[in-house]
Amino acid sequence: MRVLAIGDIHGGLKALIQVLNKIEVKEEDTLIFVGDYVDGWSESAQVIQFLMELSENINCVFIKGNHDVWCEEWLRGADVNPTWYMHGGKETIESYEGFSKVDKKQHLEFFKNMPLYFVDDENRLFLHAGFTSMHGVTKEVFETTFYFDRTLWEMALTMDKRIEKDSAIYPNRLKHYKEIYIGHTPTINFNYDVPMQAINVWNIDTGAAFTGKLSGVDVNTKEVFQSDNLPALYPDEKGRNK
Repeated sequence: MRVLAIGDIHGGLKALIQVLNKIEVKEEDTLIFVGDYVDGWSESAQVIQFLMELSENINCVFIKGNHDVWCEEWLRGADVNPTWYMHGGKETIESYEGFSKVDKKQHLEFFKNMPLYFVDDENRLFLHAGFTSMHGVTKEVFETTFYFDRTLWEMALTMDKRIEKDSAIYPNRLKHYKEIYIGHTPTINFNYDVPMQAINVWNIDTGAAFTGKLSGVDVNTKEVFQSDNLPALYPDEKGRNK
């Protein structure tokens, strides 16, 4: 059985379909999505609908990202968050044109049921952004950290790879898990268009919201599956390249 982690999609349904086709998903596979399904390209509502239908036949885990929190609030009837609207919310709202109240209610339930993190049988942690507790995710004080934190990735990037895991100066929060898979901070910010590894942390957000690609990673073999660059798939759109 394969376990595949999928990075931030941001409304790029065409990219998602490309990646899944390259993976050649089988019924015995497990797909773990690290969040941010919406906001950016024009097919956010369509991405959600596609994922709901996909999960009827494939074992899927859908982690909640910060953009998903904003979309959930809007679907619940809250006022439009101005920060969300400026960072992809406008396109997401437009993508829901033609979706019925029943459809939107089903999407709302889909968002509500998303976990903030997932630990598999191999003690690999999957979450959207990060966590700060030295005691692990179960001891995190503020749940917003799971989908907004960037310090986990920043810390991993700056660590000396020669430091052993049993060293007194090795960060305690990294000791709890065999590997950690995150999204949230695009690797294209660091001039990489492929997933990046730092210590035992894997960042699989390869900038699909902007000029990058959508990536999937086989967490056992580390084989990478990627879409085309998103601007090539949506040539008449800007995504989040404002």
